[in-house]
Amino acid sequence: MQRLARNGGTAELLRWLSGRADGWAGIAGSDGTVLSASGTVAPDAPQPPDVPRLVADGVRALAERGALAYSHDTGAHTALLFPLYADDRGAAPLLAVVTPRPVATGLATLLADVLMPLSLCWETESVERKRRRVDLAESRGREAVLHLLMTGQLSIARQVAGALRPRLPDPVRVCVVECPGGSRDEVARVCAEADGGRSWVVRCPVYARHLILVMPAEETPEGTATDEAVAALVDHCVVGVSEQVPLADTATGYRQAFHALAVAREHPARHVRFGLTPEPALVVGSAGRQWAETLLTPLLTHVPRRAQDPGSQELAATAASWLAFSSHATGHLKVHRNTLAARLKLIGELLGLDLHRLADQSALDLALRIRATPAPVCTPDPGEPTRTDTGGAAAPAHANGAAQDLDEVLRRPAVQEWAARQLAPMGGPAGPAAEETLRAWLGCEGRLGPTAAELGISVPGARKRLTRLETVLQRSLLRPPSARYDLWLALRAQEVKP
Repeated sequence: MQRLARNGGTAELLRWLSGRADGWAGIAGSDGTVLSASGTVAPDAPQPPDVPRLVADGVRALAERGALAYSHDTGAHTALLFPLYADDRGAAPLLAVVTPRPVATGLATLLADVLMPLSLCWETESVERKRRRVDLAESRGREAVLHLLMTGQLSIARQVAGALRPRLPDPVRVCVVECPGGSRDEVARVCAEADGGRSWVVRCPVYARHLILVMPAEETPEGTATDEAVAALVDHCVVGVSEQVPLADTATGYRQAFHALAVAREHPARHVRFGLTPEPALVVGSAGRQWAETLLTPLLTHVPRRAQDPGSQELAATAASWLAFSSHATGHLKVHRNTLAARLKLIGELLGLDLHRLADQSALDLALRIRATPAPVCTPDPGEPTRTDTGGAAAPAHANGAAQDLDEVLRRPAVQEWAARQLAPMGGPAGPAAEETLRAWLGCEGRLGPTAAELGISVPGARKRLTRLETVLQRSLLRPPSARYDLWLALRAQEVKP
């Protein structure tokens, strides 16, 4: 009994008991529900009544009589019941055994002896199940806070985070850790210990091997950055880190960290910090904000016809999640793929966009990022007035106040400078080939098969070229969140240059 309790716990003890009783052994709750069971009656033996019903009847009889044990003969079989905990018989689970008659000599004594190891195993496993439920609840709570931060709902995120530890830092660096297979829980413990529990550690709901850390922007008291410590402590993990960003810009920090992670996979130190700035939303000026507002108005003012249909805020969050994670958005949003498809169809209809086209995806992505960026931090063009309307966004300095066409926004000097910085890494010796690959990939809507055909190479060859291009550009291309929207906008800005 002791060996089985140590090595197999409740399941092995019940399996052994059912064999010794030549019948059925299980554990029932105080309401008669069978919680765990093992064994069946042999086909050639007399068949007993319905075992769950027999056990439930015995549990009720035991409770009514207040007895320490219960035995009931059904003709060909005997049901035996014993409370696992003698000190709390009313609410304690019970050991139930159904055995053929006559009861084997010594079986009742054997059952009495097994109560102690069985009760210890059951209680230990119950505590472990509760611990796992608590861990799962905390993990889901942290995931919910991260989701709120990623969708810009800062005040609600702070309220939810108030029940957990630590407090949300501000400003932050976002870190993405790619863990060796099956070690995410252990790496999460290492991350928590590396900075004394100051960071928010969240298990990524999209990628099973990723941890997301929302870290205080300042270094640890010991002077070692948490991300560097994790890369040094955990073999085969890869770490990407964002620039310092306000807590409200956690989504931007995550994209930066993910791009840095793509570069870190090819870096000997397995650790890279993002180095390309600024975000396009910061350089579009007031005209860009007006363009984004006009584009998104049909979505943001949408009123669902039924109460159960998604509202404007939920649709905006769906669009942002899908643009960031593609088909993986189902895991991020916790929705079925058909639900996601229906929402995307509605979003496309509301905005008049074809979301199968990379051009329209890039426009929507830019508009959502502009909307999520506070107006005061946007960089106006030289000489541009920075008036502010009642909505808090900088108003355009155009008499008619009309929304600017995207190409007009891309012609602005600050955006042209941003585009040049995005494409500058392709200016070396490999520039023409790299630009050819990039243009072909973007022209084929970011699909590998058509890109390979366009370039006249195999699909693995196209993948290798894009992987090398990730290192050159220091951005993720093949895995979402991908830099393809920024790169499409940068190339388009070059094409419409004044």
